[in-house]
Amino acid sequence: MKRAIAGMSSAGLFLTCVTMVGLSGCTSYYKVHDPSTGKDYFTTKVEKKSGTTVLKDGRTGATVSVQNSEVQKITKEQYETGRYANQ
Repeated sequence: MKRAIAGMSSAGLFLTCVTMVGLSGCTSYYKVHDPSTGKDYFTTKVEKKSGTTVLKDGRTGATVSVQNSEVQKITKEQYETGRYANQ
């Protein structure tokens, strides 16, 4: 009986690890363009609050609010390139 329980615990642990690894790859990446300033922001989370786009800037870590924004879903490679580009 102990052997069966130990086997189930190992299987449970394995499934938990596989699930955690799988979920870690589910990040979405966004480029948010502010047409009034011409500035681009790169982020992994975008929120709309009363018509304003709120995001955490991937370059500076600052929380930014943009009134008139253009939000585009991008690839991880585009995110990394844009995040480290000079602007």
